[in-house]
Amino acid sequence: MSIKVGDHMPEGKFKVMAESGPRELGTDELFGGKRVVLFAVPGAFTPTCDAKHLPGYVGLAEKLRAKGVDTVACMAVNDVFVMNAWGKASGSAGKVLMLADGNGDYAQALGLTLDARGFGMGTRSQRFALLVEDGTVKQAYIEAPGQFKVSSAEHVLEHL
Repeated sequence: MSIKVGDHMPEGKFKVMAESGPRELGTDELFGGKRVVLFAVPGAFTPTCDAKHLPGYVGLAEKLRAKGVDTVACMAVNDVFVMNAWGKASGSAGKVLMLADGNGDYAQALGLTLDARGFGMGTRSQRFALLVEDGTVKQAYIEAPGQFKVSSAEHVLEHL
């Protein structure tokens, strides 16, 4: 079963790149006492993710913050080095926190995995966006397979 409005976010850990190298970031630190927009993509540098999904959030990060969002975070089933490189290539520094869910454990905990073996990508995360307040899901926008509409930065901003 997938996460839904009213649910508490499951405990988990991500990898993020710090100045000193990769570090672990737990869900308590990410969500505790904060208003967070967490969006997920099937993969870094993949066509829709790279051309539309991440750039939308990078471009609207300040407007999301103006609506009371403390953190905008992008999650993908990629390693921390790929997420770091993608963040640098997309200009996400200071705008979007890049979260590596390297083994897909958090996507699985959310019940939002995608079988992308047909594309040679294994198990990935579905495309979605969640508004999380102090660890509780307040809004959930989960895309239908192959779609990119409700999880866009524009759609989320419109519904804040």
